[in-house]
Amino acid sequence: MTNKLSVLTLLMVAAMMAVGTQVIAKAETSPHVTFNKDILPILQENCQSCHRPGQVAPMSLLTYQDARPWAKAMKQKVVERQMPPWNADPKYGRFANDRSLKQSDIDAIAAWVDQGALEGDAKEKPAPVDWPEGGWIIKPDIIVNGPETKVPAHTKNNVIEWTSYVMPSGITKDTWITSIEVKPSEIAVTHHICVSFVPHRPDVVYNRPVWRDVQRDENGVEIKQPKAKPQKPSASANVSTTGDGGGGECYLPGTQPMDYRPLHAGKLIPAGTDVLFQVHYTPNGKTDVVDRPQLGLTVAKQEPERKYITYSAHGFQDHEHFAITPNDPNWEAPKGIVTFLQDAQLVWMSPHMHLRGKDMTYTVQYPDGRSEILLNVAHYDFNWQLGYVPAQPVRVPKGAKLVVTGHFDNSAYNRFNPDPNQTVYYGDMVWEEMFGGRIGIIVEKESDPKKVFKDE
Repeated sequence: MTNKLSVLTLLMVAAMMAVGTQVIAKAETSPHVTFNKDILPILQENCQSCHRPGQVAPMSLLTYQDARPWAKAMKQKVVERQMPPWNADPKYGRFANDRSLKQSDIDAIAAWVDQGALEGDAKEKPAPVDWPEGGWIIKPDIIVNGPETKVPAHTKNNVIEWTSYVMPSGITKDTWITSIEVKPSEIAVTHHICVSFVPHRPDVVYNRPVWRDVQRDENGVEIKQPKAKPQKPSASANVSTTGDGGGGECYLPGTQPMDYRPLHAGKLIPAGTDVLFQVHYTPNGKTDVVDRPQLGLTVAKQEPERKYITYSAHGFQDHEHFAITPNDPNWEAPKGIVTFLQDAQLVWMSPHMHLRGKDMTYTVQYPDGRSEILLNVAHYDFNWQLGYVPAQPVRVPKGAKLVVTGHFDNSAYNRFNPDPNQTVYYGDMVWEEMFGGRIGIIVEKESDPKKVFKDE
C-alpha cells in the first residue's frame, strides 16, 4: 500500500513539474509589450492630436521619452476610460471621430505598464505623424491674424467680459473654404474664441475692442434687467451676416477643427469679407499674458457640391424660464426646438454648457411620427466640449424637428460646482450657465442659411 502511494505521489509531482515547466517556457517565450511596436501606434491614432506641443493636453506623447514618465497615469486613465475623452452613450449612434479605445488597446497599455514600460526595438516603431507646423491640426491655406489681447493675472471678481474685434480677412476674391480652425496662443486662459464672417463696412475700425458693460453683483453674477418678453434667440441670430452660415466656429476646450472636406461641402466667403473675433478669457491668477489667436482656413480646389451651415439650438434664457434652483442635482433645462424648413443632412453635434452641465440629448422627430435619439451625452464634461460626427450623415427631411434636452447638477455632489446654494441664471461667465445644442448641417449650395431653420 505504501509503495503504491509513493508511486502515485511521484507521478503527481512529475505531472506538476511538467505543467510548471510548460508555464515557465510559455512565459519565457511570450513577447513583451513594447512602446515602439505596440503603444506608439495607439497614441498616434487616438492621443497625439491633443498630446503634443502647442495643444490643449498638459504633456506630449510623441516619443518614448515623452511618455515614459506618465506610464502609470496613462494606464489609470485608460483603464477608467477617462482618456481619450469620449462621452457619447454607445447605445445611440455611431461616430466617425470616436476616439474611445478598443478593449484590446486598453489591455495593451495596461500590460506595457505592468511589464515595466519597455521601449523596445527602434526598428519596430512607426514613422512619426506629419503634424502641421505651428501647432495647427489642419494645414491652413489662409491664416488670419486675430487681435492681441492682454489678459491680466487678476481682475475684480475674476471677470473679463466678452470682447469683439473686427479684423481684415485678406480674402480678395469670392472663396469657398473647406475647413476652419481657431487657434489661441494662450490656451490656459482661453474660455472660448468664436469667429464669424461679416461684410466689410467703409467705416470699420479694425482691432478695436467692443464689449457690453454688464452690471454684476459682488460674486460676479450678472444683474439681469427686466425684459418685456422671454429671451430666446432667433434662427437668424445664429448664422453669419454674409449668408454663408459662417457663425459659430469656435475654439472651446476639447474641440476639433470644423472640416467639411470629407463631406464635399464648404462655405462661400465673398471678396472683402471681414472676420469678427469674439474672445473670452479667464485670469490665471499668476501673471499677465497676451493671447494672439489665429484663424486657419483651407480653400477648395474646386467648387464644393454642398453648403455647410452651423447653428445652435437654445431654450429660453430669461430669469423666468432659466433659473437653476439651489442644491438641485437634476434641474431640467428649457428645451431647444428647431424645425427644418428644407431637407438637410446633420453631420456634427456639440453640446455646450458650463460647470453645472450634467447631460444633453439630441432627438429628431420625423414628420411621419418616428423619433430617433442621435446623441446622448450622459456625463457632460465642461473641460472636453467635444464635437460628435455621425459615421453617416443623418438625413433630416423638411418638417422634422430637432429637440435638444438636458439637465444641470447644482448640488454639492458636482465637484465642479462653485456654489450649490446659489440660484444660477443664464450668463456669459463660467460660474453662470448656458445651454446650447450646437449642430452642423449640409444643404444644397443655393440654400439661404437664414431660411433653413425655424425656432419653436
